[in-house]
Amino acid sequence: MNQQYSTVARRATSVLETNKVLRNTYMLLAMTLLFSAFTAAVSMFLKMPPMTYLISVIGAMVIAMFILPRFANSTAGIGIVFLVTGLLGFGLGPILSLYAALPNGSNIITMSLAGTGVIFIGLSAYALISKKDFSFLGGFLMVGFLMVLLAAIANIFLQIPAMSLAISAVVIMIMSGFILYDTSRIVQGGETNYVLATIGLYMTIFNIFVSLLQILGIMGNDD
Repeated sequence: MNQQYSTVARRATSVLETNKVLRNTYMLLAMTLLFSAFTAAVSMFLKMPPMTYLISVIGAMVIAMFILPRFANSTAGIGIVFLVTGLLGFGLGPILSLYAALPNGSNIITMSLAGTGVIFIGLSAYALISKKDFSFLGGFLMVGFLMVLLAAIANIFLQIPAMSLAISAVVIMIMSGFILYDTSRIVQGGETNYVLATIGLYMTIFNIFVSLLQILGIMGNDD
């Protein structure tokens, strides 16, 4: 009987911990998205050059990969998350300025924001409600990400619009898979650090938004 009560208690504690990680993750994610919007607006106001995007992305990725993991279990980790997301938002400013200058630029930006929101909310809700284990996607998503990264690097030199369109579409699919994978890991108890969970989900949102901008921008130019 005592063993049964102990098992029930452990399960209850596990559920509470999972709910806490989910709550903290989405709270921090919401704050970082707002902060990114602010830094993007500052970047647009300062009229930063397009090269700012590449520099900011490289800097943010280096910090996220090599510095953040060392501080993920401390309050400093939260500050680093804001630094990374703020840098990405600042780098996004020049890109948004370029699209805003297009005849239908405001529509492209609005549709990209709406599409990103629908994809993220829809897939997150599905993973949370269904509670399915999507850990099996991990290897496939990583291989897919590496392949599309190589294709993107190649297209820097090739400059093929159709290839850019295909790459952006594949990125959206891969990032959508990561939303299911990352959310599932939290629900299943595989991810207990909300700082790392936040940065993972933020990266998926950022990449989906940028990819939608590229797709809608290319389609708009075709029109």
